[in-house]
Amino acid sequence: QTQLVESGGGLVQTGGSLRLSCEASGLTSSRSAMGWFRQAPGKEREFVAAINWSGDNAYYGDAVRGRFTISRPYAENTVYLQMNILKDEDTAVYYCAAGRLTTPIQRFYDYWGQGTQVTVSS
Repeated sequence: QTQLVESGGGLVQTGGSLRLSCEASGLTSSRSAMGWFRQAPGKEREFVAAINWSGDNAYYGDAVRGRFTISRPYAENTVYLQMNILKDEDTAVYYCAAGRLTTPIQRFYDYWGQGTQVTVSS
């Protein structure tokens, strides 16, 4: 059974930092791309970042580029999201996903975690 488990969410002050982790187990492919998405209250889920299976190619959404960094050890099914200079609008439930392509398109991700809440407040 495939399972993705996120951790590291919480309450942080505006301008602060937070690091999310996601560990995937039971993936049938050793070359799965992994990504982070988020959903704020009343909004659609949006792309945050994605990284390929070897960890050397990453993509970012416009809202987080330059502030967030996605990383993963080579060919491991663990992914991290380092979030710096957090803004109030970064408040959302953050979801980890694993899939076939390193892409911002959600339908290419086959497995999803339950999400972890990140709240940014001054």
